[in-house]
Amino acid sequence: MKVKNIIIAAAVGFMLTGCGIYNKYEQKTPTPADAFGSSQDIKQVSGETSIAQMSWREFFTDPQLQQLIEQALANNTDLNSARIAVEKSQAALKAAKLAYLPSLFFAPQGTIASFDNSRASKTYELPLQLSMDIDVFGSITNKKRAAKAVLLQTQMQQDAVRANLVSTVAQQYFLLQVLDRQLEILTMTDSLWNTSLETEKSLWENGKAYSTAVNQMEASYLSVKQQMVDTRRNIRSVENGICRLLGVTPQHIKRQKWGTTMLHHAEATGDTPERMFDTKYLHLGVPAMMLENRPDIRMANHAMEEAFYNTQAARSAFFPSITLNGLAGWTNSAGGLIVDPGKLLLSAVGSLTQPIFARGKLIANKKIAQLTEEDLQKKYVQTVIDAGNQVNEAMADCMAAREKHQYYTRQVQVLHEAYTGTHELMDNGKASYLEVLKAQESLLEAQLGQAMNMYDAAEAVIALYIALGGGSK
Repeated sequence: MKVKNIIIAAAVGFMLTGCGIYNKYEQKTPTPADAFGSSQDIKQVSGETSIAQMSWREFFTDPQLQQLIEQALANNTDLNSARIAVEKSQAALKAAKLAYLPSLFFAPQGTIASFDNSRASKTYELPLQLSMDIDVFGSITNKKRAAKAVLLQTQMQQDAVRANLVSTVAQQYFLLQVLDRQLEILTMTDSLWNTSLETEKSLWENGKAYSTAVNQMEASYLSVKQQMVDTRRNIRSVENGICRLLGVTPQHIKRQKWGTTMLHHAEATGDTPERMFDTKYLHLGVPAMMLENRPDIRMANHAMEEAFYNTQAARSAFFPSITLNGLAGWTNSAGGLIVDPGKLLLSAVGSLTQPIFARGKLIANKKIAQLTEEDLQKKYVQTVIDAGNQVNEAMADCMAAREKHQYYTRQVQVLHEAYTGTHELMDNGKASYLEVLKAQESLLEAQLGQAMNMYDAAEAVIALYIALGGGSK
């Protein structure tokens, strides 16, 4: 008898080992070796801290911005939905863990019966029913592990929503600051061009200029007025967008002046705008470490994990299911006899169900699970490729903004000198109004472009921070 039991146990163990239905998930999907490309701008130096490892409070040092981000994280509807999804998954995982335990029900019932107008007989049962599935072939275990993988995915999704929210609030905040800066430039230009217009009117009144010159000067001056109106409207629109992220009604957004505080670069010195996008202050770390910080990549990995356990569960469905049922309680019905008072009733039943023919359902479920697993493996690789592309693009934007900053700085300087000199020549009657118009319009365009390039730089650095997996903590 003992030899028979040993043989049966060995056979079952061999079957379980061979089928691998209890194996745990291991991430084996190959990923691109150089996900970020061959750009020399990306310094893959091990031992340095990546900006992605910084919390958003360390990265965004502006107190006003920090306050806005905190308010958005507390009130944003999308983030609240992500939190609820996590709690739902936690409840589902708890239920999957409790599937190992027996279920217990109280199921009282009573009967009144009479035959051929005889005296009615009354019977009753007051039982407790117990049912328990025995997880011999891993069905419950794999479903529990799949539920845990789903929970991890929802947590990663919550991190992704949080990072995106932090990024969006920060970008909108910096956009407000740049629009304020542009409005400041336009206001100063309004004053200067008004002076030029008054000068041209004086020359016309003294017969030293034509009325067409005054008209063109005034038209150019009015275009600045129009740009001021548009800029104020844009400011209102951005403020309303931030209020929507914060979950509050439209209102003024408090903010500091552009350049007062920048993104965190502890070693940065010198030109303040340069600190915004100088890549020598953007420590990236090694690629593997950076990819591990991204919520979407971790979510894709847990999706493969879920698919793996779903495939295991589909394979487990081909094996027998074992169920134990028990009943204990009181009854006054003992077969054909009615006993009063009731007597104790006990019963226990063990059942085994082996699928033989399920109309192809089990085979189809297994095939679907395997195809889903294959699909998610390919999607994981694409997610890594997309992540590397985003990092590469963000770094390229940082480099472009830094290079353009140098040109804008010099351009504004020379155009300011040209405008001043041309205006002086016009005052002395040695230059035409057309030269002054061209000089002042070129200067305004360069100043506005310089301000927008600084925003582009800030946006690129924020995009790089998020692309490397920052912002979720």
